Order: sequence, then structure tokens, then C-alpha cells
Amino acid sequence: MADDPLTAFVRTVLGTGVPMVVLSPHLDDAVLSCGALLGWAGRRAPVTVATLFTEAAPPPYTLSARQYLRQTRARDAEQLYADRRAEDRRVLELLDVDWRHVGLVDGLFRRLPRSRPGIGRLAPLLPELEHVYPTYRLHLVRGRVSAHDAETLRVAGETIDTLLPARSGGLVLAPLGVGGHADHVLARTAAERSGRRVVYYSEFPYNQTAAADAEFTGRHRLVARSWERDLDRKAELIRGYRTQADALFPGGLIPRAPEVYLLPGAGDTAVPRGPARLRRTRTRTAGGVP
Repeated sequence: MADDPLTAFVRTVLGTGVPMVVLSPHLDDAVLSCGALLGWAGRRAPVTVATLFTEAAPPPYTLSARQYLRQTRARDAEQLYADRRAEDRRVLELLDVDWRHVGLVDGLFRRLPRSRPGIGRLAPLLPELEHVYPTYRLHLVRGRVSAHDAETLRVAGETIDTLLPARSGGLVLAPLGVGGHADHVLARTAAERSGRRVVYYSEFPYNQTAAADAEFTGRHRLVARSWERDLDRKAELIRGYRTQADALFPGGLIPRAPEVYLLPGAGDTAVPRGPARLRRTRTRTAGGVP
């Protein structure tokens, strides 16, 4: 039986053993969105998951950051992220793929490069004044990257250059930015500017309730394709992220949804309808699980 277009594309790109780099904004995004494809591709080519935002920061925390810590039943953000890094290593080792934790600070905790004049003693009382994204809903998930993140974007681009030198060929899997989280849009922008061959993945579970960026998909003439191979193991892999699973999936039910990838092409760019249909609403969690 002939391969579907997505399988044929990936098989052709990776068939010569060229590497694939998966840009994961946070410490679970790659497996949440690409876990089934990762297992398949990892048996055929060198695969590295490069997770960009793998660190927190010490207090004082913003209100949005405190809400996230309550959702994950954590008190100390730096200890939580140490636990998350360990979870990520264990899950990716089960998939037998390489991993790289880049060490950038998560958007919920990222502070301005320099303190604003006149803040002084107000900062401990109102930490939002010193953060790149002071609030989750009004700033972090607005679909825009702050001008203060220029250095962060540069490091993300250098990560791609290091892991996938231009002469090596290969493929970058990058987030589509569903839900508008700035860290996801930043990773997408780094991939877009890299000059490499890029396939974008639609972020699960956010694509169950949020729409893709129609301007971006239209500009790149992206065609959505579903991946349904090797989905049976995916729920088990997701549960390996114990600090996040309960907040992401209240009640413990992880839907069996096809993975969605967007390829460059000239055809219909609509995302397939069905269980993974993308709708134009925000992400589900109040504090915003990264």
C-alpha cells in the first residue's frame, strides 16, 4: 500500500539518514505534539529534541506564575523545573532519541534584561514590573514576541545552527504557535528564519480548543496532514510528565488524537476536521501550563 503524503515526505527526507531537529518550546511540547512521529523517525534517522525554555527563576513570582505553581502543586519554581527536566530525559530516552536542554528561562519567569528606571522598591511588591511578559492572558499568549526577547531569539537560532549545520541537510520540526504562547511563536520564528527545511507541528492539546494562525499558514502555503501511526503508546509517554499531566488533562483522560503536521505546498491549507479540529479560542488552563 502506498504511503500517505506525510509519511512519504518524511521517509524521503530522512531516508538517507540525515538528521532531524525537533524544536520544543517547553519540557513536554515535543512529546505532546509529536510523540508518535518521534518514535517512528527515531528508528530511521538521528533525531534530537531541542527544548528551549527549560529553566525557571527565583522569586518574587508574578501572579500568573503563582497560579501555574498552584496548578502543578509546586512551591519552588526552580525545583519544579529540575523535576521537569528529569521527566523529559526519562521520556525521550524511552523513545531512544537524543535531547538537548538549551537553558533559556520560561516566559512565565523571564525578567527584563535591565531593570526599568524608577522601579526600585516597588519590584518586590509588584514583580510584574520586571518581567518581559507580566501576565499570562494579556501578554504571554497574545501571539507576539516581545522586543525584549531579541537575545532569546538569537540563542534559539544559534541552537538550530549548532544542531543542524546548513551543509547537513535534514529537517526541522517546529511549533506552529497554536494558542499564541510567545515561547512557541519565538521557536516558530527561529525555525522560519533558519533557512532550513521546516515542517510545523500543531500543538496538542491546545489544538483541541484553539485555531492555527491563518496569516502564517497562508503566507507559507502550508498543507495540514494527519499522522496516525504509533499512537497507541503516546498516552503512556505523556503520563511520564507527571508534574504536568494532571493540569493538562483533568480527570486523567488523554484523548487519542492524530498528530497534525503542516508541510510546504500549494494545495488546500485547511486543517482536517474531526477530533483534532482547531477552533478559535484560547487555551484551557487558567494560569497557563507551559
